[in-house]
Formats: sequence, structure tokens, C-alpha cells
Amino acid sequence: MALLCSNVSMFLANPMSTINFLDELESYYTVSEITRLIKDVLETSMPVVWVQGELSNFVHHGSGHMYFSLKDEIAQIKGVMWRGNNENLFFTPQDGMRVNAFGRIRVYEKRGVYQLDILKMVPAGIGDLQLAFEELKKRLAQEGLFESIHKKPLPIYPERIGIITSSTGAAIRDIVNVLNRRFPSVVKIIRPALVQGEDAAQDIASAIKEFNQYKNVDVLIVGRGGGSLEDLWAFNEEIVARAIFQSDIPVISAVGHEVDFTISDFVADMRAPTPSAAAEMVVMEKDDLLDTVQKIVQRCTQAVKNNVQNKKEQVRYIKASYGLRRPEDVVRQHRQRIDEITRTISRNVTHSFTVEKNRFDHAKSRLSNLHPASVLKRGYTITLHDGKFIKRVAELKPENSVKIQFTDGTADSSIHRINKDEKSQKIFSEWGTDE
Repeated sequence: MALLCSNVSMFLANPMSTINFLDELESYYTVSEITRLIKDVLETSMPVVWVQGELSNFVHHGSGHMYFSLKDEIAQIKGVMWRGNNENLFFTPQDGMRVNAFGRIRVYEKRGVYQLDILKMVPAGIGDLQLAFEELKKRLAQEGLFESIHKKPLPIYPERIGIITSSTGAAIRDIVNVLNRRFPSVVKIIRPALVQGEDAAQDIASAIKEFNQYKNVDVLIVGRGGGSLEDLWAFNEEIVARAIFQSDIPVISAVGHEVDFTISDFVADMRAPTPSAAAEMVVMEKDDLLDTVQKIVQRCTQAVKNNVQNKKEQVRYIKASYGLRRPEDVVRQHRQRIDEITRTISRNVTHSFTVEKNRFDHAKSRLSNLHPASVLKRGYTITLHDGKFIKRVAELKPENSVKIQFTDGTADSSIHRINKDEKSQKIFSEWGTDE
């Protein structure tokens, strides 16, 4: 690098020595090497800096990165803010917006240009209070204090309302006047509190805790009238935000005018644009409520009348029915019906008994015909040998003694000869038996 600078100086001092200059040049640098040398010099010598300028050619790329230029009346510098850094911005950058950017000088070797690698960026002119507001808002949001799941519903018909504000400001007069106009009978419990100054935040937080210890209120209104960011700052303090979040009593935040937003607005269960609006939110018009109650009473009265009329119609229908006009005839008809049912049951029982008796007699007759005594009466005999019934001639041998059972007695006999021929089979076949 020193050699290059020396040769360049010689050439500028004596342009006519070009040939000698080229002859003396023993080596050369590539574009990449020169760019890298410049990159090293800039990035190591330039500190992290704040740069103020106007945004131009702003592009929020699909990758999430932001590309733009920062310019003033004389010069401009390219800037880049990577997605990991710009995700925490609390505002939306746009062309023409004047900003303060905090970052490092970097060289983009591909194009040979230097640019500002931005770590933080805020709108120009933003003060320390605004920065503190955005940082606390971001931190509490990450903790979940603003999530809707933590929001408590306001009571529909509150009887006792707690009010935390200055006892001398316009806010307390506005709130009380609106409550008296809309619903005079509602109980208003006022806890005077500092709403501006060094001790205001602590006093507001203490008032919220005192009401939660007291418990005998249905909803809290916490707020003050309008003012500058510094005037409203007590409602941007973390101690107030956490007291509202930890309150078991629903809290309405009513700070400043409609365009004013404070940390307490995000944490509270309901945000009112003004103290007067908070009073209108918390109670409905007494006349509207009375009108609603009157309508409900009318509907209930009409419903009762309709029900009574329906019952009267039912009574008239029953009264005009045949059963009440001729009860004796109805009783006689039921008696006649009972007699008919009795006769039918008796007839069915008798028929069933007859059918079952016939089945029994038939089964009895079949059993009687199959009894051995009945078989013997028809001329058959039973042959026994050694106390065993003989069914086939193959069970006997010549000289066996047998006993023959007749219907009227027995006879002893002996076997002289056994014949196994077709004649006996023919006889049984003619008699209609297989044996």
C-alpha cells in the first residue's frame, strides 16, 4: 500500500515520466485487492456514528431488509438496515422523512461503494422522553401486559365508581358533571392524586392499590386533562402501568385528549379518549336505563297476559269436552270396554288351553304306543339271555338258554339251531320293520 501511494505521488508530480513510472512498477493490484484495502482502512478507522439525513429511494425488500440513501443539501450516503435490526423500529420509515441513524461504515465490495450499516434509527428531533416511552412500551408489550386476554370487562350497572385524579383540575369536574347528568344516584368516591411532577407516578400507583384494598368499588377511572408529553409523563411510568395491570378492579384510563396516548392506556382494561368520555363509558343514561327497564316490564306483563289467556282457553276447551259434560256416559263406555277386553282375554285363554291339551294328549298317545307293554300286546315278544335283551341272532349260540317275555308271562327255552337266511328278513320286510 505504501509503495502504491509513493508511485502515485511520483506520477502526479511529473506526468511526463509515465514510461519510467510504468517501467519501475514491479507489480500491480487487482480491483478486489484495492477495494479490500479501502474496506480495511474505512472500517477500522471510522467509529460507530450517529448520522442525520433525509431518507430517499427507500425500499423495504421482501427479505425484510431495508435499503435507502441518507442525504442532505450537498451529499448522500447509501444505507442498509438488516431485518434483525429494523424489526424493533417503532415508526415506519418513508421517503422524505428526516431521521437519525446509528451505525458503522461498511464497504460493499461487489459494487465498490461504501454504505452505512444501521443498527438503530429514530425520527430526527425525537426527545429522550419519547425514546423512553417507546422502549418501555416495547418491553411491557413483550411481557404481555397489553394482551387482550388480561382485560377485565367493565360492569354493566356500576353502583360505586372510584376516581383517581387531581382534585383541582378540570378532569374531576368533567367526570363528576357527566356522572351526575347521566346517573345521579351512582356513588362517586374520589381519591385526590398528584397527576404531574416528580412524585405523581408513585401517588397514582398508591391510589390504585388503596382502592384494591378498600375493594368496595366496581370500577376505577384514572386520568387527567390534556398537556404536553412532560405533563402527562406520570402515566407513562412503569410503576403506574404495573399497578393498573395488577388491579383486581377494572380500570379505565382517561388521560389527556383524544390524540394523546400513554402507557396506562395500553395496560388499562379500557381506554377513554378524554375524562368526560370515561364517565360516559362507565354508566349509561338513567333515562335510557329506565326506558329499557320499562320495556322489559312491558314484555314481561304481556308474556304473563298471553300465558293466562292460553290457560283460560285450555280450561274452556276442557270444560266443553264430552267427558265433563256427560261423565256417566264416559264411565259406562269404559265399563263396556272393560267387559269386552275381559271376554276377549277369557276366550283367548280357553283357546290356548284347548290347543295345549290336544298337544299333550297326542304326545301321551305316542308315548303309550312306544311302551314295551303295548308292543307285547300286539303279539311281539322279548328275548333275554343272561339278563340282556337279544336284538340279533348273532348274539346267540346253540345250546344257549333264553327267556322269552310274552304279554301274559315268560317261557324258558334253549337254542337248538341258528338260522341266518333271507326268509326272516323277508318276514320283517313284510311287517314293515328294519329289524
